[in-house]
Amino acid sequence: MSRGHVSIPKVPASKNLVYDRNGTLLPALDTVYYFNQLIDHNNPGLGTFRQRYWTTWEFYEAGGPIILMTPGETSAETTEASLGFLTNATINGLIAQQESGATILLEHRFFGFSNPYDNLTTQSLALLTIQQAIDDLVYFAQNVDLPMPGGDQVKPHQAPWVLIGGSYPGALTGWTMVNKPGIFWAGYSSSGVVEAITDFYDYFKPIREYMPQNCSADVEAVIAYLDAAYAQNFTPALDYLKSAFGLTGLSYVDDFAATLRINLYAWQDYQPTNQYTAFSRFCDALEVNNGVSANASGWGITHAINAWGTFWQVNNYGPICGNFSANDCLGTHNSSLPWYHYTTVNNWHRSWLWMLCNQLGFSMVGPPEGQPAIVSRIVQPAYAQRACVNYFPEVFSAPRPPTTEETNAEYGGWNLTVDRLFSANGLRDPWLEATISADGVNKPSNVNFQPVYETDAFHCSDLVTVYGYYDVTVRNTQLAGLSSMRTWLSQWKAPAL
Repeated sequence: MSRGHVSIPKVPASKNLVYDRNGTLLPALDTVYYFNQLIDHNNPGLGTFRQRYWTTWEFYEAGGPIILMTPGETSAETTEASLGFLTNATINGLIAQQESGATILLEHRFFGFSNPYDNLTTQSLALLTIQQAIDDLVYFAQNVDLPMPGGDQVKPHQAPWVLIGGSYPGALTGWTMVNKPGIFWAGYSSSGVVEAITDFYDYFKPIREYMPQNCSADVEAVIAYLDAAYAQNFTPALDYLKSAFGLTGLSYVDDFAATLRINLYAWQDYQPTNQYTAFSRFCDALEVNNGVSANASGWGITHAINAWGTFWQVNNYGPICGNFSANDCLGTHNSSLPWYHYTTVNNWHRSWLWMLCNQLGFSMVGPPEGQPAIVSRIVQPAYAQRACVNYFPEVFSAPRPPTTEETNAEYGGWNLTVDRLFSANGLRDPWLEATISADGVNKPSNVNFQPVYETDAFHCSDLVTVYGYYDVTVRNTQLAGLSSMRTWLSQWKAPAL
């Protein structure tokens, strides 16, 4: 199960010492603050829970904006990387530096240790919805007293608030501004996956288009061989494939087919820094033979099966499965396995899956017939939905699709339209087709109201300052975002009481 995580460079330990513009030492970046958030915005009588947040006013001057971000489907635990979202290592801090603002990182409900209840049972997770997350952001902005000087006088009617997010939080930024207009004066959405999609085979479209041609040719050949053997129920060919990958113990073909996606997910680790990633190693393993690289057609099916299988056994099986058997590690047909029933907090996988199963979908599956396939067509949404049954049997008695149509109707999807929302999307991002830059959407870019910029980069590349040094399209997008924020924030006026 992939998620739209954002990787940013670590902040040096010395950066944890922060001074304001007058030279006053501020609280360390990793200082944790707590906000009394409503457990259920539809039933305030249930009380509140302690929602964690981090903030700094390094660049703040009275009258400046408050810049809010949630990291979304992950813990906001104070690692050196997450602290970057408070600093000018990211677009958040660049806006704060330019506009004399303060930055905030607010942990999403049911991720990390910001939980309405002390478990992740289905009864508790019923309160993990898009709407509750939106209402959290709004209630926080309207009620928080920030620890900085004058922090009790910066509510949205007293100071402009800017909402920022990347990937799911990027979509949440747009959804919030549509659903609760007038709270956040401006928004910045990076790789915002605004369209909930059940059958998300297009996740692999940018990967296939931009990966080395010889690599895609050989991957397609292996997938075509697998699908043909499955369609013909040709057991010897299926056994040959499993043996090449060291997965003869994997009982079901759909689990084997799904396993082959794992190497492709490594594409999402790319950023414009010329790094040699796991995906690079994967393609080199397939295409460099005795020091010679294959041409655009690849080496062919026999070499591809053996090379891919060897790479998987050496680089993936152990780190992923450890001492577990193939069926226990990679299989999905045994719902009694213990990890399906872990309900302790700080388990991003379970919380995120709940959102996918119910409202978002994003089943990463094989494409329809007639399209090039680097993922097997054996893997369809019903396969992904089996996980919903395994993890949440009290709610899902059988595989069923999520309510993606209702989600898109409620929050806008590809048709999301709102003033003062800056959107940036990467053409090499596997999440591209869920953003407003998806093929065929043709969302007009209005520089004054809802500008849309596209980079020649990857997932949320524009959020990270240093990536602009490597890619001019990222840098130009960052500069455009800063320009939009300067214009929009200059137009803010406190509403008349």
